Amino acid sequence: MFDVAKIRRDSRIARHLRVRKKIAGTAECPRLTVRRTLKNMIAQIIDDAKHVSILQLSTGSKEFQSEFGLLTKAEQSHKLGLKVAEAAKAKGIETIVFDRGGYIYHGRVQALAEGVRAGGIKF
Repeated sequence: MFDVAKIRRDSRIARHLRVRKKIAGTAECPRLTVRRTLKNMIAQIIDDAKHVSILQLSTGSKEFQSEFGLLTKAEQSHKLGLKVAEAAKAKGIETIVFDRGGYIYHGRVQALAEGVRAGGIKF
């Protein structure tokens, strides 16, 4: 029969590739990409011109869990967005391009994006 998980994954990857044709990060305006797992969120800022990852943060890290481990996943995503904004500002990044990775802009992905905006990064 049909494997629903495989169909969903393939659909998400197709959406992601469709979006990636249109956006790319540069040194002045890098790309913030989001990966969502069942337990964690991973945010990564990438310079596509140099093919370099500038920074990566996750809700699964020990430091993050010791500080925010008791919050809900959506609240953790918002806090992760604030941490990403803080780290990006420390590296001199003021504007980014948001790559939602084919995920729907809702829930944890939206909470992360709003956290980055609340931290003072424009996109």
